[in-house]
Amino acid sequence: MTKKVAIIASNGGVFDAYKVFNIATAAAATDMEVAIFFTFEGLNLIHKEANKQLPMPEGKEHFAEGFAKANVPAIPELVAMAQEMGVRFIGCQMTIDVMGLEKEAFVEGIDIGGAVTFLEYAKDADITLSF
Repeated sequence: MTKKVAIIASNGGVFDAYKVFNIATAAAATDMEVAIFFTFEGLNLIHKEANKQLPMPEGKEHFAEGFAKANVPAIPELVAMAQEMGVRFIGCQMTIDVMGLEKEAFVEGIDIGGAVTFLEYAKDADITLSF
């Protein structure tokens, strides 16, 4: 039986994005089923514009050079990679409404749903993580 991974992404920094997408793609690469629920600042990770310029923690700017030297893919590339691997993206309906955003502001292929949508998926997940 396929193992399921449920991830909540509620923070919107570049380090958060790498954690979320590294775990999600590693799980998908090992034939696990993965869904990520993006809420509050976590929505920036799948926002077409915001995910190109996610904030680096203060005092950690030197990591940008390290990422480049290590050929670490940019966040938009990791988003596409995760989607190609079958990772399901769920954007939080409530947060999108509160922020006055439209589905078109986000990368193609996301689902919009509430906590119930995510809980329905996560209720029998083998691994649940929050970033």
